[in-house]
Amino acid sequence: MASEYILQRDLKANLPVAVRGEGIYIYDENGKKYFDGSSGAAVSCLGHSNQKVKDAIIKQLSSIPYSHTSFLTSKPTEKFAKMLINRAPDNFEKVYFLSGGTEAVETALKLVRQYHIENNEPQRKNIIARKQSYHGNTLTTLSVGGNQQRKEAFLPYMSECMHHIDPVYAYRLKKDDENLEEYGIRAANLLEEKILQLGVTSVAAFIYEPIVGSTLGSVAAPLSYYKRIREICDKYGVILVSDEIMCGYGRTGYLFTSEYTGIKPDLITLAKGIAGGYQALAATLVSSKIYDAISNGSASFSHGHTYIGHSCATAAGVAVLKEIEDKELLTNVQEMGKLLKEELKSRFSSHSYVGDVRGKGLFVTVELVKNKDTKECFDPKLKLFSKIKQTAKEFGLLCYAMGGTNFSKEGDHVLLAPPFIINKKQVIELVDKLELAINKSLDAKGILCELE
Repeated sequence: MASEYILQRDLKANLPVAVRGEGIYIYDENGKKYFDGSSGAAVSCLGHSNQKVKDAIIKQLSSIPYSHTSFLTSKPTEKFAKMLINRAPDNFEKVYFLSGGTEAVETALKLVRQYHIENNEPQRKNIIARKQSYHGNTLTTLSVGGNQQRKEAFLPYMSECMHHIDPVYAYRLKKDDENLEEYGIRAANLLEEKILQLGVTSVAAFIYEPIVGSTLGSVAAPLSYYKRIREICDKYGVILVSDEIMCGYGRTGYLFTSEYTGIKPDLITLAKGIAGGYQALAATLVSSKIYDAISNGSASFSHGHTYIGHSCATAAGVAVLKEIEDKELLTNVQEMGKLLKEELKSRFSSHSYVGDVRGKGLFVTVELVKNKDTKECFDPKLKLFSKIKQTAKEFGLLCYAMGGTNFSKEGDHVLLAPPFIINKKQVIELVDKLELAINKSLDAKGILCELE
C-alpha cells in the first residue's frame, strides 16, 4: 500500500503490509508469503517467530521497560555486557549499548578521539577508511564511509578529516601475476602509504569492515591483509576499528571476526543480529587499551543517547545469544553457508552474466556483469539490481540487491543473508527463486536491447 503519512525512502513506493512472520518467512495482509533471503538487512538471524526471545522481552516489560542510564542500570544490560565480553577477543573489557549500527560507529569514533586527547595527542584527527565501505547514515558516519553514491548529495557537510584507500576487492583489483596473499599485503600497504602521506602523528584510526557488506557484496580479504593492517596500526599508534555490524555476530559462522582473521582490533561495533530484529540494539565493544586511557585520565565519556542500554533490548540480546548457542546455530551457518555457496556456483558457473559468487557463511553475494571475460558492468541506467530486487519480490523472495558495486559508478550485485535457522531444503528454495528472478530480469525489455 502507498503510505499516506509515512515518508518512505522511495516516495513512489507501494509497499505491502507485513502482518505475520513465521521462521524464515514473512506474510503480508493479502496472504502472500515471502522468503526472507536477506534477513531484512542481515538482521533477523533467528527468523520471525522465536518464542523464547519474545518471552524474554515480555518478561522485562512486566518488570521495568525503561530506565535512563544516567540514573540506573538494569539486570539484562549488565548480563548481556558480561556475555559479550566473555566471548569477545581477550583484550576487550567494556561494552557501550546503543540502538543502531550508526550510533555504534559514532560512539567508536568519539572514543578514538577521546583516547588520543587523553594521551595528549589532540593533533591525531584524521580517520582512514576504504572506498566502497559503509559505516552508517548520519553525517559523520556517512562521511567516514566510502560509498560515493550515498554521500553525493551531502558532500558540503562531509568532514575533511575522513580519508579513503582502495578496498580489498580481488575480483577486480588483484593482478594476474600475484597470488591472494601477495595481493592482501599490497592492499594493506595502501594504509601505510596514506598514513605517511597525511603525517604519522595526525592519523587517529583506521576503520574497516572485515567482510564488506551492502556496498560491495560480502567481500573478504586474504588473511595476509588482516595481519598487515594490525602491524601498520601498531607501528604508527593508529587505533584499529573493526566494523562488524553486518558481517559479525554469527553471520559468517563465528561470533567475532577475530576468530578467523587472527587479529585483535581496539574497538568493535556490533548491531544487526545481536537482538535478531526483535528489538533495536547495537553495541560498541571497548578494549582495555582504550578504556584504561580514559579511566586513568578524565574518567568520563561525554556521550549518550536517550535509549542506550534499553533493558528490553538487552533482554532480547541475552535471549538471542542463548538461542544461537543452545541450538548450535553457528555450526548451521557454516554448513548451510557452504551449501548455499556451492549451489550458487553450480547454478551460475556457466551463466553468461554472473561474474562472481563470493562470501563466507550465510553472507554470500552474486555479482552480475555484462561481459565475464572483461568484467564490464551493465549500464547503470538500466538499474539491473533494482529489477532483480523487484522481480524476486514478485516470486516471493526478499533479497538485498545493490548497484554501484564497482567504485560507486556502476555494477550490480545481490547479497544473500538468510536467517541462521535455514535448512537444506530452504537453501535450494532460495537459489531457485533467485535464479528465476535474475533470468527474468535479464529478459526484461531494455536489458536485451542493451545487450544486442
